[in-house]
Amino acid sequence: MIKCGALRNILAAFGAVFLGVFALAVLIGIFTGGGVTGDKVAVVDIQGVITDSYEVNQTLRDLGEREDVKAVVLRIDSPGGAVGPSQEIHSEVLRLREKKPVVASMGSIAASGGYYTAVAAEKIMANPGTITGSIGVIVEFINAQELLGKIGLKGYVVKSGKYKDVGSPLREMEKDEKEYLQVLINDVNGQFIEAVASGRGLKTEVVRKIADGRIFTGAQAKELKLVDELGGLSDAIELGASLAGLEEEPVVIYPERQKMSFWKTFSGGASIDKLTELFTGLRVMYMIENPAR
Repeated sequence: MIKCGALRNILAAFGAVFLGVFALAVLIGIFTGGGVTGDKVAVVDIQGVITDSYEVNQTLRDLGEREDVKAVVLRIDSPGGAVGPSQEIHSEVLRLREKKPVVASMGSIAASGGYYTAVAAEKIMANPGTITGSIGVIVEFINAQELLGKIGLKGYVVKSGKYKDVGSPLREMEKDEKEYLQVLINDVNGQFIEAVASGRGLKTEVVRKIADGRIFTGAQAKELKLVDELGGLSDAIELGASLAGLEEEPVVIYPERQKMSFWKTFSGGASIDKLTELFTGLRVMYMIENPAR
């Protein structure tokens, strides 16, 4: 006969095991799309200034290996960002397309580097009022020479080559330095134009005519063949499911949002974005200036 104390211990042990299994199931659900069976369409967020590609690309690679995920929607809400990370995401999307359909869904803004990532998708959908385009490259410098002089400060530079301190805030930029940077900018801009032409099936000359940094509404972009259709996120999810040949309504999962929710639960809301330092050398950007100006 089991005594009351022993029975309580047994029940406590079973309870601990049950809670452990339940917690494990919750964690598995968080990282695998809720643990729901059936065909899925995954929505991957690309939000804010693009400064790093690691987390987005890791998510895209994971989704590429999942048999239950039949299509991926990139939900882009970004004014652009650094050239390198934008190109890395673009390349990863192209690799993912070899395995399953990818649709880009533009939110309030998907311009410059945000648009660069979108053109790698099989289809692009924008809202009529989405701000997009801004095909171009920008690099900015600050000249603080006069300000430093007013407060009695003077800077000195020791360099290994003529162009090592191009863009230095300590002096005026020489004519040949501006020409040198213009050649660099033109090269990077040419890469952008080629990516758009390839992704959208347009002639390079056609893209070049509108690649002067101007922005477009989603409706204007559709007329220019920069996007395929007008619609919101739900429309893009339906399009992704259709391209994947899904006849029944798919389960929609949000991998990045689920990971963030898990992190916030245990970190009190601390950000896991990588912090980037500003004004640390040359920063060439696929970046839209303030669209409200």
